[in-house]
Amino acid sequence: MSAPRSAAAASARPSDAGRPSRGVRALRAVALALAAALPVTLLALLIREQFNPLISFDNAVIRHATDFTRSHHLTGFFVFVQEVSQPKWLMALGTLVCLWAWLAKDLRNRALWGFATLMVGWFVGYASKLLVQRARPVVADPVSHAPGYSFPSGHALNITVFATVMVFVLWPLMSQTGRKVAVAGATALVLLVGADRMFLGAHFPSDVLAGVLLGLGITFSSWIGFIGKTAVTSSPGPSAQA
Repeated sequence: MSAPRSAAAASARPSDAGRPSRGVRALRAVALALAAALPVTLLALLIREQFNPLISFDNAVIRHATDFTRSHHLTGFFVFVQEVSQPKWLMALGTLVCLWAWLAKDLRNRALWGFATLMVGWFVGYASKLLVQRARPVVADPVSHAPGYSFPSGHALNITVFATVMVFVLWPLMSQTGRKVAVAGATALVLLVGADRMFLGAHFPSDVLAGVLLGLGITFSSWIGFIGKTAVTSSPGPSAQA
């Protein structure tokens, strides 16, 4: 009698057969992080070497973008987007959401993962700026002024990490329709903030592209390293769907 009960209990528990081990997950996370860092590193090298086609394209886009902002009187709108998407506000809001997910919805492991990933994203962006030390765009009639270095865009990196982390953390709580809306909303938010950096003349296109690529790489490599027993037991829904 004990054998059938053991078999039934085993079948009732989540199967570990198809779930990768911690070591495999870590290797996958490192591989994805390196893959995401490769194009960003290439962009950084081209910028440091002043690769003329890239530099010319960046400058041309900034000239046209800032001319568009001035001619259509959109400076106020883009400055507003810049202010509300400051990394410090994103970090504060993301922390509150993670805390709520932990305390109110019992998504402890997801919440801890989300908070840690937000902090890693902020640190990587800051460290990357110090490493490359690219000057901000210079235009004849500036639309806006921003301090610090230009590559990668901190706004673009942090909004990408923030948007993707929020979707992943809240994924088990959303319906199928809600998930589609969340993904679409996160995508639109990243595109808006990325465009804002160029229309204000605060960042070159390559800065924005590098920020988005780094942000995606940080979130997805972190998530792949996290998926496993902790992701399943801390969530009412299967982690694989995220």
